[in-house]
Amino acid sequence: MARIPLLLASKFIFLSILSSSGVIRRTRGENNDDHGFIQSLDRESMGLKKEKLSHFRIYWHDIVSGRNATSIRVVRPSNASVTGFGIINMIDNPLTLGPNLSSKLVGRAQGFYALSSQEEVGLLMSMNFAFTEGKYNGSTITVLGRNPVFNKVREMPVIGGSGLFRFARGYVQARTNTLNLTTGDAIVEYTCYVMHY
Repeated sequence: MARIPLLLASKFIFLSILSSSGVIRRTRGENNDDHGFIQSLDRESMGLKKEKLSHFRIYWHDIVSGRNATSIRVVRPSNASVTGFGIINMIDNPLTLGPNLSSKLVGRAQGFYALSSQEEVGLLMSMNFAFTEGKYNGSTITVLGRNPVFNKVREMPVIGGSGLFRFARGYVQARTNTLNLTTGDAIVEYTCYVMHY
């Protein structure tokens, strides 16, 4: 009886060695490339259904003034650039359904923006829209792109997401609703177009 488990273990070790050395290879279809670490998957096996396009409009509140600022400067440049080149702000900005801060809160914009242009006031935006309301509670989309703030409409890509926005791609359009030149506080309308499953 003890010989059968020993015999099976020996065969398993022998086949493992042959397989890892390349003597035994798996047969792949024509559409599957053998890269060793990449495997094609059927999206249905992951529970992914038909892809859909979602459209929504939210308001981003960048509050840099006062005791409850949601945007904090974390890097001050050593130069005296007229465009603010080198400034970096960390954000945890409210996202609301309407332009008033008192309107329904649906999430937070969390990340940072950096003044990244020496020619104009242009931002590099890197942020997650973390939703806290309804069926999208706990889901996110990730926005990463260039934002020339004085253009009427600025377009930035959606490069991913999580939760119900897993595998997200798309774009957002930003339009300044209000900018207080005294305090620096701003309200920006974000119109979002997101492809997801």
